[in-house]
Amino acid sequence: MIPSSKKRHYLSGADWIINALDYILKKETCSGNMSQVVLVLDNGPDAFLLQQGLQEFAMEFPVLHGSVSRDFINLAPYWKIPGECRDGIHLNVSDMDNVSSVDDVIPALEENVNRLFQGENEHLAFHLVRMGNGKSFLSMTFDHRLLDGRGAELFLDLFRAYLSGEKKSGIAEGFHFNAPARLSNWSDKFLAGRNVNRKIAALSGSAPAALPLPASGDKGFRFKLVSFGPGDTEVIYDTAYKKAGYLMEMPYLLSCVIRAVHALFRARGLQPGSYLIPVSVDMRQGGDVKQELFFNHVSYLFFQVDAKDADDLTAMIADIKAQMYDQVRAGLPGDIQEACLLMRIAPLPLLKRVFSIPFDGKIASFCFSHVGKSSYISSEFMGTEISNIFHMPRVPVPPGLGFFFNNFKGRLNLVISCLDGLLSGGEAVMLEDMIREQLGECGK
Repeated sequence: MIPSSKKRHYLSGADWIINALDYILKKETCSGNMSQVVLVLDNGPDAFLLQQGLQEFAMEFPVLHGSVSRDFINLAPYWKIPGECRDGIHLNVSDMDNVSSVDDVIPALEENVNRLFQGENEHLAFHLVRMGNGKSFLSMTFDHRLLDGRGAELFLDLFRAYLSGEKKSGIAEGFHFNAPARLSNWSDKFLAGRNVNRKIAALSGSAPAALPLPASGDKGFRFKLVSFGPGDTEVIYDTAYKKAGYLMEMPYLLSCVIRAVHALFRARGLQPGSYLIPVSVDMRQGGDVKQELFFNHVSYLFFQVDAKDADDLTAMIADIKAQMYDQVRAGLPGDIQEACLLMRIAPLPLLKRVFSIPFDGKIASFCFSHVGKSSYISSEFMGTEISNIFHMPRVPVPPGLGFFFNNFKGRLNLVISCLDGLLSGGEAVMLEDMIREQLGECGK
């Protein structure tokens, strides 16, 4: 048994992959592996009380100001947590009195998620954008090394409970900021690695179709929000269940996105062979939420679709469902989590090179996620009704393009995330129109 400390929070394999993506994004773009969750509020919360609450809340969680380090004995990476938290969380407030639509606010939100954190050990920042019509947008920009998408929603809901007094005292009680190094059962890890390598080899017969990346530089990401009202959302889900089966909305939504991307490739005159799409999978077991809030609890499924089949929605849905069943039955998501533990020994620059080997450096055609029902359980924040919640994640480069669905209060949202320069403005509009058409809602 390799020695390790029971007092440290050792990073999982998934955590180390996220750290590698953070390293790659910092090398290729203006910032790291960051994301943003946005609350659309009917009114603006009191900024002073919000900032005061953030300062007090942050003091309860020193983990928010941790950093990545290595155990010099076993070389496993861990999250180094300070003994106490001296710094709070920044709140930036901006007023946009002359705007009244969500589209007008998106550029301000883009600036937030493309901005480097102010300090080396800062991993969260809040932004309040107040519109002239009384509505406001509260966004939390977060470091993916500390929180995944669902964890960010859980964190916001915990903060809401703190502000409301629902869980004021002992808010951090019950959290255990230590995790084992998992430096045993090596045969299981190598067996999982062999299974993952076989799957990657089966997928890497040809490089996946991907849009050519713009010239490298200090580039940010651009976002497009496509939001469906409750009535349209109900129709979309009913259609998904009819075409793909009950609770099979993910294969349906993914198929619709592939058709739209395929139309974009044809409009550019490109001749794709096949599309490869990694889809994130939440691996939480429904246990103690407090132990599954921070860090990353995700794995992946991989879907490969021949471009010649991309126009046949029914056949594509059946193919994606079959691939999903096969990978779940084979335990691929669990194998990926286990195999990634072996990669923690590798320094991040080496992992950057490793990622570019299997698919001629393309990695994927685009990224896809369907978060599903929101983990933010309340319909209000600081006494203000929330009309919507959506996510704005930066995605790996390559591919520099991602599609992210979530559902809040019966409202389906899609955010298209792309590296600046990857799509023209007209192409982004074309993608939105095509996806709306695929989902059966042509009007805006």
